[in-house]
Amino acid sequence: MLFVRHATSPAMREARFPADDDADAAGLARARTLAGTLPDGAAWTSPARAARQTCAALGLTARPVAALAEADHGRWAGVRYAEIEPGELAGWLSDPDAAPHGGESRHDLAARVAAWLDGRPSGVAVCDAGVIRAALCHALGLDITAADRVDLAPLSTTGLAAARDGWRVAHVNRKVVL
Repeated sequence: MLFVRHATSPAMREARFPADDDADAAGLARARTLAGTLPDGAAWTSPARAARQTCAALGLTARPVAALAEADHGRWAGVRYAEIEPGELAGWLSDPDAAPHGGESRHDLAARVAAWLDGRPSGVAVCDAGVIRAALCHALGLDITAADRVDLAPLSTTGLAAARDGWRVAHVNRKVVL
């Protein structure tokens, strides 16, 4: 399974929680230069606009899948990280079952992604970092809070290989270079 983090968006550039933003023009232009470099086969995308736009720019015909959506951040969607009450943010980061924003907990995101991933042997999935981090934690048998230690650049790839006993990590945060 090859995960591709979608192209840059205003939320990424402005350090805010994802909302259903468009990918920005520069990110989509870069994605277009990568068209044809990804493996052929099945492709899926987050329902988010930036992910769908990235798929189109990459030349992928991908099916939107709800399981690949970034976590529902509730009332934090679109809000700058610096504007969140520090105690609420710290509680959310340390407790995988917390959802102080009224949306989805990180534990629920991880369970949703794991269930989807275990039913997919191969293909390309274009989505945001939270989903890719959840997939990595599932592959490695780690709690979702460990995901905070993984950087994932826009348009980078993360590869997981199916194995008899689960998943193996092939690579993380690989930048596609032409």
